[in-house]
Order: sequence, then C-alpha cells, then structure tokens
Amino acid sequence: MKLNTNSNAYIIIYSAVLVVIVAFLLAFVYQALKPMQDANVELDVKKQILYSLNIRDLDGAAAEAKYAELIEDTMDFAGQKILMAEVNEEPIMIFEMKGMGLWGGISGYMSARLDPEKGCFVVYGAYFNHESETAGLGAEIKDSQAWQEKFIGKRIIGKDEKGKDKVVLSIVKKVEDPETQVDCVTGATLTSNGVDEMIKRTFGIWTGEYNLDIDKWEMEKLMIKSFLGKDSVSDAELEKMLKVRKVKEEK
Repeated sequence: MKLNTNSNAYIIIYSAVLVVIVAFLLAFVYQALKPMQDANVELDVKKQILYSLNIRDLDGAAAEAKYAELIEDTMDFAGQKILMAEVNEEPIMIFEMKGMGLWGGISGYMSARLDPEKGCFVVYGAYFNHESETAGLGAEIKDSQAWQEKFIGKRIIGKDEKGKDKVVLSIVKKVEDPETQVDCVTGATLTSNGVDEMIKRTFGIWTGEYNLDIDKWEMEKLMIKSFLGKDSVSDAELEKMLKVRKVKEEK
C-alpha cells in the first residue's frame, strides 16, 4: 500500500512527530545549559553588588574573588535583603532595592556607611538596573556611571519638622539641598520618580514610614549589631545603649 503523503492524516501525524522531536531537543538543550545560565545570573548579581561598592571593570574570576573577599554576611529583614561588607576595614551595609520604572521593573543595590563626622548614614555607592527602559533616557539609570556616582556621600535619613526619622535622600528636577538631593535623569522624569520611590520604600522600613509590625528598638539593635559586628556587642549592652537614647529622646 502506497503511503499518501498528501492526506490530512499524514500531514497531522508528521507535524505532531516533528513538534515532539523539536520540543524534546529544546528541553534537552535548556537543561544542559541551565547550570551555565544560573552561574552567569549569579555572577551578574555579584557584579552589581560590587558596582554598588564602587568596584567595576572586573572579569568573572576577579569579580568572584573580590566578592568572596568583601562580603561577610547576608540577612533578610522584613522581606529585604541586606548584605554586610568590609571595605578598607570599614563596615558597609548593602541594601537590595526593587521598584517600577516607566515600562517595567527596576532594581538595584545601594551601599551605606556610618559617617562619624555627620553622625548619620550616607551613601557609599549605588547601582541601578532595569528591565525595559528607553535607551538614552530611562536606561541611563543603568548605563550612566556618572549619574550613579552622584549619590555617593548623600545623607539617607534625617528628621522631619516633628523630629521623627524620615528618608531625606531624594531625586528631584532641581537640586536645592546638595546634601540629600540628586537631579533626575534628563528626559526620564517618570523613571527617575520610580527610582526615588524605590529608595524611599527601601529605607522607609528603617525609619518607620512604612507601617510594619516590627518594634523600633529591635530594628535599631539590628542596625547597631550590623555595623559593630555581631559578636562585638552583647544584647545587654545594646539594651543599655538604646535605653539611654530613649530616655534622652523622651526628655
């Protein structure tokens, strides 16, 4: 019996077999390459974290080595990822940030250090990323190293008119306070607003501007321990430090 290659049955069966074979091959290639893809994603994240520490232009092996050298600990607090690093014997906190830009998600890392002269937290470095912002406009939050470096040294948290902690670091169209403000990306106001909101939401957890069921003093204990080192101060010493501060604030 001669096979009728023009029949509907033959075409359907042939197409189905071909689809199954192609799907199998694609699945096989995906599984074979997945470990390599995961490794590349992990390396990219590590490089972004290093960018936020003002360390750039490292190849894969050098970035892996530098990350292992500097990053000491990782913790999650209120759904927020925080990394602890030590750079030139100075403790640095690195905050993971996530938000929304004009066309899609934006993200980044911002590192902070305690400035003993100002008595507050200031930006040590910053790096921002995006999913689908416009090249030359919103995409500048990722592509412009110069814009990211404008955040360095800016005060992150200050006081409002009632003396309560608030996030003062902001992105504006016209800088009036160079200590706390960064000018927005030209032609990308909405993306800049997204970065501004992302920053305020990230650090607003620590100031209490975002209503979380977390005790303020527990938060401050965690912050102090992070900067001084987990084993360098006991819970009893922390309680004493915070009790003295609380009495002063109430006066």
